[in-house]
Amino acid sequence: MRENEQRHRAAEFRESVPGSDVELAYAGYDTFLKADPREIGDVTDVDAAVLGVPYDGAVSNRPGTRYGPGAIREASGWWAYLSEYKGGLTNMQTGKQVNFDDLTVADVGDVPVFPMDLETTAESISAHVATVASQTFPVMLGGDHYCTFPAFRGFAEGTGHDRIGFVQIDAHTDTVSESPVFGTDFHGSSTARIADSPYVEFDSVSQIGIRGYESPDFFDFADETGLNLFTMRDIEERGIVPVVEAAIEAAAEDTDAVYVSFDIDAVDPSVAPGTGTPVPGGLSSHQALKTMEVLGGHDEVEAVDMMEVAPRYDSTEGTERLASYLLVTLLERKFAE
Repeated sequence: MRENEQRHRAAEFRESVPGSDVELAYAGYDTFLKADPREIGDVTDVDAAVLGVPYDGAVSNRPGTRYGPGAIREASGWWAYLSEYKGGLTNMQTGKQVNFDDLTVADVGDVPVFPMDLETTAESISAHVATVASQTFPVMLGGDHYCTFPAFRGFAEGTGHDRIGFVQIDAHTDTVSESPVFGTDFHGSSTARIADSPYVEFDSVSQIGIRGYESPDFFDFADETGLNLFTMRDIEERGIVPVVEAAIEAAAEDTDAVYVSFDIDAVDPSVAPGTGTPVPGGLSSHQALKTMEVLGGHDEVEAVDMMEVAPRYDSTEGTERLASYLLVTLLERKFAE
């Protein structure tokens, strides 16, 4: 009898005490936006499905992005808490009303990775992204930027699109076709590999925020291939919104969909130091948020990833917080306004 009496006490408490249904940002277990965990084959009824890739076996500088997916998920709990606690919200950045009840997200967990086997890891990423893309909008949390190549391939296979545009927000172009040290498959070659695929050519690739150093003849390379290159100098001269609009227009021309990849090192390291290859002179947080706001307003965008978050290099936890904010900005613009 005592067992039966006690069995329902927790449920009775939750039903009788106001606020028991509100989960604090730091409580519970971590999924993106505290979304329901789902099996990967069961996400047809949601707007977007999140999957993590805790892999950094293809970096050329500092490791640590294997911890990125977990950190981004944890940071995203703040928006889940706000939306649950306050209901509809006003985004003071955009001035728009946001109803997070209109945004349905599932989290399918992490892709199996094999730290000493890049090829098998890439196959795993492609298979899992293809499964999600065949059902809904995929959101991938990285991981080093090489992982974008197999994810892009999986997106193409899962959607059945013949031609796909690619918008890359990044400090680096990742167009090294082969390195004498790292070979053909590392985080500096992902865009080269994507452009070699049957789904895209360089004239459907747009890059935003490029800075630092490339090969001596890189501008000639961009002209010859048709790469749509928007450096930080272009952003300073033209403004972030015109640049992003031009980038998405170029990537969407004569393509079936656009895949967006955001490398967090696109943002200035004074704002987002938690990354493996930081480069001074990057995007401000405002420019980064505006970038995702603009991209989220385009129907052509059908997938997004957030890469190169290495939380152990940022004791303030600001890098993963910004990364989650950027993804929320794109998703709310796309699905919740």
